[in-house]
Amino acid sequence: MRFLHTADWQLGMTRHFLAGEAQPRYSAARRDAVVGLGALAAEVNAEFVVVAGDVFEHNQLAPQVVSQSLEAMRAIGIPVYLLPGNHDPLDAASVYTSALFTAECPDNVVVIDRAGIHELRPGLQIVAAPWRSKAPTTDLTGEVLEGLPADGVTRVLVAHGGIDVLDPDPGKPSLIRLAGVDDALARGAIHYVALGDKHSVTDVGDSGRVWYSGSPEVTNFDDIEPRPGHVLVVDIDEADEQRPVTVEARAVGRWRFLTLRHQLDNNRDIADLDLNLDQISDKDRTVIRLALEGSLTVTDRAALDACLDRYSRLFAWLGCWDRHTDVAVIPGDGEFDDLGIGGFAAAAVEELVATARADDAEAAEDAQAALALLLRLADRGAA
Repeated sequence: MRFLHTADWQLGMTRHFLAGEAQPRYSAARRDAVVGLGALAAEVNAEFVVVAGDVFEHNQLAPQVVSQSLEAMRAIGIPVYLLPGNHDPLDAASVYTSALFTAECPDNVVVIDRAGIHELRPGLQIVAAPWRSKAPTTDLTGEVLEGLPADGVTRVLVAHGGIDVLDPDPGKPSLIRLAGVDDALARGAIHYVALGDKHSVTDVGDSGRVWYSGSPEVTNFDDIEPRPGHVLVVDIDEADEQRPVTVEARAVGRWRFLTLRHQLDNNRDIADLDLNLDQISDKDRTVIRLALEGSLTVTDRAALDACLDRYSRLFAWLGCWDRHTDVAVIPGDGEFDDLGIGGFAAAAVEELVATARADDAEAAEDAQAALALLLRLADRGAA
């Protein structure tokens, strides 16, 4: 038996740094990843799809988002089982009980709205732990596993949330307890655990049967999500009483959110940064966050600004990570000697240079900006 395990679609998500037409393209890519599950399912002959929580970004969605999302699920063409998670819980305002969702929900889409066992066919069941609020006070997974028999039925646990062995606060009451999950696996009450909440593919524990699929399209930078953009193809051998499991991660995402760190101390370093940015492919689907450190002359800083300005027009987004960026600008000796000006203008430049080197950070920054503008006007800061 083979199925697809996915999670954290978060349809309707926006990223605050995406402006203009980049945001609609990103939203479309997230829907395209869902539609693409149909081709993957056909390729691997999957029987169904489980979505382990956070199908939607939240419960208050524009009607267009709901309708387009359901149409994308319809295109998958095989049964799709949706588990409500912390972003879209089954509370009083749930999207899953809205008039629009219930009216347009395709026949192949099933909301797992009840905790416990759901029979897919004879001998195959889903054990589900849907969220009914954004902040449960108990381990929902532990509750549905309690007393579950080992009776020869193949079972897939579908759950959402953090797990104690990976969380920095393992005492939180809502965390999934791995010991209870491993116990249910060891006694044969369940055979695979499809988890959602982490947006990066993650194999949990030592059994090889407990996985976070991650989000099928990236949602955060690579220092937070090292392996986004995947769907898991899961095989369970029902002919073997031990129900051996094979899991294959298939890359489906098309966007990238990258963090680049560079030391900048001279124009050669700026040229290296320019070359690195130039060599990145698919710029219109790539978000770049720069962590820059170093010390530059005003001339080199103007060249850096020109470089960043150019690539900001090419990438989906490019900008500096403020709390990890510290580039000091220090006017070099003789840097403004050959501007071909004299008299009052030359004296003003000298005053700006002195201010740019002073301890008053705000005044120095203003003076550095003025000097950089002067160099650009003199055509010395072109990239």
